[in-house]
Amino acid sequence: MKRIRTVAVLPTLFTLGNLLCGFYAISVASRVQQPKAVAEIPPTEKIAFVHHVIPRIDPEDPSHNMLLCAVLIFMAMIFDALDGYVARLANHTTDFGAQLDSLADMVTFGIAPAFLMVKMCPIFTIPLPFRQAAWIVAGAYAACAALRLARFNVETDEENDHLHFSGLPSPAAAATIAGFALLFYTLGNEPNELLYKQEINHWLQRGLPLFALVVSMLMVSRIPYPHLVTQLLRGQRSFAHVVGIVFSLIAVFAIRGYAIPVLAVGYVLIPPAVYFWNRFYARRAESEPMF
Repeated sequence: MKRIRTVAVLPTLFTLGNLLCGFYAISVASRVQQPKAVAEIPPTEKIAFVHHVIPRIDPEDPSHNMLLCAVLIFMAMIFDALDGYVARLANHTTDFGAQLDSLADMVTFGIAPAFLMVKMCPIFTIPLPFRQAAWIVAGAYAACAALRLARFNVETDEENDHLHFSGLPSPAAAATIAGFALLFYTLGNEPNELLYKQEINHWLQRGLPLFALVVSMLMVSRIPYPHLVTQLLRGQRSFAHVVGIVFSLIAVFAIRGYAIPVLAVGYVLIPPAVYFWNRFYARRAESEPMF
């Protein structure tokens, strides 16, 4: 038996930070005793602002717990991005780090989003057999996340250019589910002038399980997804490229309740649309005779 003698400290701490965020996300989501529509929860008066920036989370409010769970998943994504970057920067990439990272990702990007999805779907409060569909969808999501992570460990090597993923990455899939929690909180609690926001909230919550099934299948697919960190941030880029990233980040933070979910869903759905267009329609157009 081969014993581990040394461990890279900083990447391991970042990976454990990812794991702990996932654990606390599950713990926070478990506070919601009965799933219900966030739109049915009236805006609470218990929201207070510390220095007008950081909202105080009410542990008795289901919508606040869903929001906090989503925030923890997004924090875990930051830790997940940093551990790999720091390990490659310090030239400390090891099999131990890769296995620990997959275990943490399974908790944070596999179990936590699936559990959060169950809590966000009010349709699953109705009698059997439809109520069991919540756990069937959640189980399918978790199983596909596990298969996706195991396949990534087996197929990825040091010669990989890290420009594309084979299938939807589990952090991006989790970000999509967490983005819905952020959107539901924004529609149900924050003042806005959006028309038909109650109807939009109603249908989005009822369509979320079907979308989660699509996300699950995309995780185990072979559709190429761009590695955004590599393609947007690494290397030398033009001045206009940097300016575009800065203004995009400003827009995201300004309307984060809507921008983050839209960007996450766009990242999930656009690559499959491009893939099937190139595979079927573009190829058929090339094969048709020209007159």
